[in-house]
Amino acid sequence: MSHNHNHSHDHHHHPVEGKNLLFSIVLNIVITVAQVIGGILSGSLALLSDALHNFSDVLSLVFSYVAHKLSRKKASNDQTFGYKRAELIAAFINAMTLIIVALFLVYGAVERFFNPQHIESGLVIWMSIIGIVANGLSVVMLKSDADKNLNMKSAYLHLFTDMMASIAVLIGGLLMKYFQWFWVDSLLTLIIAIYLIIVGFDLLKKSTQMLMLFTPSHLDINEIISEVHKISGVRKLHHIHLWYLNEEELHLEAHLDCSEDIKMSEFNELLDKVEHVLFEKFHINHINIQPEYKKEEESKDFIVQD
Repeated sequence: MSHNHNHSHDHHHHPVEGKNLLFSIVLNIVITVAQVIGGILSGSLALLSDALHNFSDVLSLVFSYVAHKLSRKKASNDQTFGYKRAELIAAFINAMTLIIVALFLVYGAVERFFNPQHIESGLVIWMSIIGIVANGLSVVMLKSDADKNLNMKSAYLHLFTDMMASIAVLIGGLLMKYFQWFWVDSLLTLIIAIYLIIVGFDLLKKSTQMLMLFTPSHLDINEIISEVHKISGVRKLHHIHLWYLNEEELHLEAHLDCSEDIKMSEFNELLDKVEHVLFEKFHINHINIQPEYKKEEESKDFIVQD
């Protein structure tokens, strides 16, 4: 069996420092505590919902930081893939947390809508300003890392949406202060909750697909087969499995039935051509091919349940 990681074709891995992420975690813990205290004192459910959102993002940042550290650990005899899938587990847990928090917020917002309460809008305004400034600082700090690493990009997007949520709370606080529209608090809570559900389900779907080793949704196996079959010397590509190990490593495992009984040195040349096509056209950077020639099998379907 020929097994090539195609390192010369791998995506370039840029060094990413975790210190900015760690600082953002500490900063967001401070924001969350301040917003919880402010939400309780002011009676603002929107501020409390933003605090819960921030807390869920603190967990997300912690998971991202831990995954960032684990991903650097080398593979061993006991962990042949290392800890490269730690980020997917973190994403799955983060998604579930987002959805659960959102459902609690929906319940609280509906209950508050029918039983409105007076809210200290001044405190809401100041707390939201603190959230905007602190989250904005975190966003600026992680921007450069977000351009280099998908894990950092997910953390960056969480912080960016936190900043936007704080802006929404600020607008609500101003409307309550000058127009006495206290129902806006419940409305903003519902909007934040709906957003969390949408983001949570999308993240849950993507992480589940990767954990279950599903074929990436943007790739068509039939198209991959068609391109490989155009290569001279290839008779049939079959027994195909295609999956993401993590967000950066896309793996393909298959049997390759050669059209002629060639030497292994000639197969290496054929494999180089296959690897080139798979990477250039489909960005598949880890390829595991088993060579065959007129091997009799019960089935040579493209997809086979092993």
